[in-house]
Amino acid sequence: MGKRGTRREQLRKIIFEAETPAGKAFDIVLLVSILASVVCVSLETVSAIRQNFGEELRLFEWGFTILFSIEYLLRLLCVPKPLKYAFSFFGMIDLLSILPTYAGVFLQGAQSFLVIRSIRLLRIFRVLKLVQFISEASVLAAAIKAARHKIIVFIVGVSCSVIILGAFMYLIEGEENGFTSIPRSIYWAIVTMTTVGYGDIAPKTIFGQSFAALVMILGYGIIAVPTGIVSYEISQAFRNRCNTRSCRHCTLEGHERNAKFCRRCGGSLMGLW
Repeated sequence: MGKRGTRREQLRKIIFEAETPAGKAFDIVLLVSILASVVCVSLETVSAIRQNFGEELRLFEWGFTILFSIEYLLRLLCVPKPLKYAFSFFGMIDLLSILPTYAGVFLQGAQSFLVIRSIRLLRIFRVLKLVQFISEASVLAAAIKAARHKIIVFIVGVSCSVIILGAFMYLIEGEENGFTSIPRSIYWAIVTMTTVGYGDIAPKTIFGQSFAALVMILGYGIIAVPTGIVSYEISQAFRNRCNTRSCRHCTLEGHERNAKFCRRCGGSLMGLW
């Protein structure tokens, strides 16, 4: 590997990995920049702030856009297959985070103002890039993936429960008390069981109120079920926690610490430390 290849590999480690001091520093700077850009986008939607500080916010926005454009080009430069990364999930997010500002330059005119504003709101997609820099996100994703079958069974069970509870409440209260149909009663059951309690529909009879109290208590008990499932899987995922090494061939992250080959493409991971 020549000097150019060595520099490209070093750049890839800094941008795509967080095991080195330089990689961690890069992630922290990018993390702060993303949060700051999202704050600017949010403040721009406040009319009073936009009227008084609109010009400053636009300057900040252009600064962030240039910064993220450079980052995007560097990512394409240091990966072996730039086109593949460009069409990946994070590649598309990177592109969406910078395109709206440039699009606003070419889409001028009062009639297209609303269109420009809607396109520029896509800058909020920058917040999705945060998951690249939070190592615990991979642990949470692995836990949810491992528990997906249990969660599906739980959701199906809860769905059946709210249908039955809604039907019972429809029989108890009836149309004269606001429960005009079984679908509306199911809506009440969902709102009550999730402890949201909008209050737009409520039982009037003693029997109905007693039944509602039982549904509320049942809701608190049900909330603990998915929490326990995911918590257990998270503890298991932490035991098998991976690092942030990324394959130089396909950029896949999350390999085991003693792994020698990429689990996706089979490429060698030797020399990545």
